[in-house]
Amino acid sequence: MELINFLNENYYVLVPVLWVIGYALKQTPKIPDWTIIWFLLGISLVIGTIAFGFSIDGIFNGIIAAGVAVLGHQMFKQTIGARSNTKNEEKTKKSK
Repeated sequence: MELINFLNENYYVLVPVLWVIGYALKQTPKIPDWTIIWFLLGISLVIGTIAFGFSIDGIFNGIIAAGVAVLGHQMFKQTIGARSNTKNEEKTKKSK
């Protein structure tokens, strides 16, 4: 079962919003990388409870939305990174 199946469809829009916020935080030099996931979790909980009500389901969906955003970003980043590393290795082998 996929993580997205646990997320209420009302929270789908929150995932790209968290990606944009995460990107902005990553570009901010005074914010350490390890704190970005905690900021995203807090923002997700606040936005989720304001927009969809304060409840246990709202809290769980806020946590899941932050998880989907971070997981999705890492999957994208590592896939693109693996592809570029493979291409660089092929170029290095050809030049030798």
